[in-house]
Amino acid sequence: MVINTKPSIISQERKTNTSPTESLPIEGNTTSRTLPLERLRNIGIIAHIDAGKTTMTERILFYTGRTYKIGEVDDGNTVMDWMDQEKERGITITAAATTCFWRDCRINIIDTPGHVDFTAEVERSLRVLDGGVVVFDAVSGVEAQSETVWRQADRYHVPRICFINKMDRLGADFSNTISMIESRLQARALPIQLPLESESAFRRIVDLIERKVLTFSDIQGEPPQESPVSDAEKDKVIHFRETLIERVAENDEALMAAYVEGREISPAELRAALRRATIANTVVPVLCGTALRNKGVQPLLDAIVDYLPSPMDIPPVRGLDPRNTALELFRPVDDQAPFSALAFKVVSDPFMGRLVYFRVYSGKVKTGDQVLNTAKGTKDRVGRLVMMHANRREEITLADTGSIAAVLGLKNTFTGDTLCDPSHPILLESIRFPEPVMSVAIEPKTKADQDRMSEALGKLADEDPTFKVKYDQDTAQTIISGMGELHLQVLAERMFREFKVGATVGKPQVAYKETITSGVDCEGRFVRQSGGRGQYGHVVMRLEPLPPTSGFQFENALRGSALPREYVPAIESGTEEALERGTLAGFPLIDVKAILKDGSYHEVDSSDMAFKMAASLAVKDGVRRAKPIILEPIMRLEVVTPAQFMGDIIGDISSRRGQIENIETRGETSTIRALMPLSETFGYATEVRSLSQGRASHSLEFARYQSVPAEVAQSIIGHGKEG
Repeated sequence: MVINTKPSIISQERKTNTSPTESLPIEGNTTSRTLPLERLRNIGIIAHIDAGKTTMTERILFYTGRTYKIGEVDDGNTVMDWMDQEKERGITITAAATTCFWRDCRINIIDTPGHVDFTAEVERSLRVLDGGVVVFDAVSGVEAQSETVWRQADRYHVPRICFINKMDRLGADFSNTISMIESRLQARALPIQLPLESESAFRRIVDLIERKVLTFSDIQGEPPQESPVSDAEKDKVIHFRETLIERVAENDEALMAAYVEGREISPAELRAALRRATIANTVVPVLCGTALRNKGVQPLLDAIVDYLPSPMDIPPVRGLDPRNTALELFRPVDDQAPFSALAFKVVSDPFMGRLVYFRVYSGKVKTGDQVLNTAKGTKDRVGRLVMMHANRREEITLADTGSIAAVLGLKNTFTGDTLCDPSHPILLESIRFPEPVMSVAIEPKTKADQDRMSEALGKLADEDPTFKVKYDQDTAQTIISGMGELHLQVLAERMFREFKVGATVGKPQVAYKETITSGVDCEGRFVRQSGGRGQYGHVVMRLEPLPPTSGFQFENALRGSALPREYVPAIESGTEEALERGTLAGFPLIDVKAILKDGSYHEVDSSDMAFKMAASLAVKDGVRRAKPIILEPIMRLEVVTPAQFMGDIIGDISSRRGQIENIETRGETSTIRALMPLSETFGYATEVRSLSQGRASHSLEFARYQSVPAEVAQSIIGHGKEG
């Protein structure tokens, strides 16, 4: 039995919502497409932590008939937050995928985390999605992580609609949130709804497209009641609708022509023009409601169908020919095109084993098909295919164009790998992830724990590209690195609970880096004679500093036949390895360019290993003379506090080497934005609560690396030498 499949009254003439089990079988269960691509939406729910993403997703699942009971974050019984830690902490940790139906459309949804420590989950989700719903808190407006996810969506050109949530809260301000979206996110926000009340009185909104008032009931599952706009509100509605038409017409020639002619713009015309402008990323429609009180959910579902793109609205996916990377290839959005897909997530499922989530961009794949992993150059056979519903699964036999599914059996496939038809290879753009900024040492309690820990860390590193594991030879410790304290806490807890590993976790350590500030010429010579065949390698290089975030670059500037070309890869490898440990305090070197200029070799004694060692010696010699410095991660801090505590909080930020960037005051609340070194943020949550009597909240996200002051550098170097 599927409940509550009655369509929303808001636009009854343009939809018939049916039970997915009766008329819309799971696409992929048969060999023919059961759902046209135009009726598919792949969307993500993204926002700052606590804006209400998971609550919204739970309502969507209920109103579309996917679930029979609404799950609540506070009760720990949500469908999408299924991990024990998510239920305990009341936050989303891992992106969960599900699917539902509305107005004869399939909506594939990924509910993403809001905490900055789990930004990789948002990054990889946006890479494979066609559209996004950005949720804002009507009181707080645009918060720090809102800006981060917005920039991520910009990077992948994802069309968005906005939902201003929590309109029933004290201090809710629809207009102010619109202004913040435009000023802080540089977006053309177009309200397509207007709230007629706010805070505890919030019940009614005006649909500016249809020019009707929607009144929401407190009865769970009830659709909104339509009524005409009253005379008292008519002028306001006419004004805002005219403004909406003008701003859409600026971005749509067809609507502009009708507007200039003075013709009456029908709801269908306005909706079509707004859809074109949204998909082109020139405007962002804005809706409002309160998900917790079940108000505004059905109109949001209508907006997802009306304004967010189907796979047909997205340009053909671009990639490179792996046999000739200078050649660009395209794959049309078509079931008959060669199969191409991107793996965006790996999960170690305790019941099914290793699951690889993937998005199909073209063609289709069946159970038992052989696919090529272009990134690894290996072929694998597709095992079982499943459609995911959070941590539950529905087995399918085929995944066609536009599908988001998971597969078993691909042991060598990792996040960002391309899967394709072996006879039509293509390499899609991978997914870039930020480098970890925090580390802890972890030690097993027993010998048995040692083996289990190695296996657990390997699986967790497979799943999370921002989680790194390395063994420190000097201290004989295993070091795990991640995006923050919460990130490492969650991963350690997963290791204890899921993999039953007994281990001791050390205190968090900042992931410092080193770099050079001047260019130097350097030389490395590795010569060994041991009676038989010796070892001989000699290289001449130049090291130069690069701009921030450039990483490592290697240039082969050899002239003539100074060195055989086959030794160049070994020299590059030796250079990279040498940069993994700096000369000041042993931290990795970043933003360095190495130029191979000259060298010499021996016909008999030279080898790859000799040149690798020579390159390493050259780099170590050069770095010492290139004025190296230590870099520290700088975090972007946002504190929202009652104005009366602002002075104490600013003073504390300054004492922690923080730099105030901006202060905004609205009513009795102040928002302080600052930059603060990561090393100074340990224990900050406790301090900010103490300074504000528990009334301030804060968020942190990584901003950049920058050089540490001289006195701090000396302390770090001294500590490194002691360690």
